Amino acid sequence: MRTRIKFCGLTRPGDVRLACELGVDAVGLVFAEASPRRLTLEQAMALRVAVSPFVSVVALFMDNPPAEIERVVRTLKPQVLQFHGDEHEVECRRWGLPFFKVVPMAGEVDARGLAARYPSAAGLVLDGHAAGQPGGGGRSFDWSRIPGELARPWLLAGGLDAGNVGRAIRVARPWGVDVSSGIESAPGVKDGEKMRRFVEEVRRADDTTAG
Repeated sequence: MRTRIKFCGLTRPGDVRLACELGVDAVGLVFAEASPRRLTLEQAMALRVAVSPFVSVVALFMDNPPAEIERVVRTLKPQVLQFHGDEHEVECRRWGLPFFKVVPMAGEVDARGLAARYPSAAGLVLDGHAAGQPGGGGRSFDWSRIPGELARPWLLAGGLDAGNVGRAIRVARPWGVDVSSGIESAPGVKDGEKMRRFVEEVRRADDTTAG
């Protein structure tokens, strides 16, 4: 199975173009207020035009006001939404788009129970941050805590980089991987070489597991 790749927290059009050239499946644009990678709608639109066909645009929110989400959905036209906060499932699905719900894996968390509260979610993101944090901080977690049979696609996030993503894929067998700080030189500033190496290591791991 091919592991999907999402590059998240992009802030520069050149980084978006390179991500698409490298063959990623999705790029994440952040609107969470607490994130250092947060974009205005105008900034996000400048990135949107740099996205290649067949690469999904994911808009990330964390307890944003509904009016703001509505403006982003109407203007940016993302293909997928991602929710990091305490949004109820009804709030997540009201926009008529597929959505992923983030499960914060730091501390004691009932990942299966939380996932069950979002039955209409297209998938989950298992991230290493604590509840109430926006993610993107590069914090990993014990992959042995991932519950089996989550019954829907899920992304592994938190502390991934080119040095460990291959092992993460071989151990956790995620549907996809989600990276932000692991391909950066500074928050929101992606490093082209780190981006290339990350994709190479994912593909190498896929070749290994397929064999």
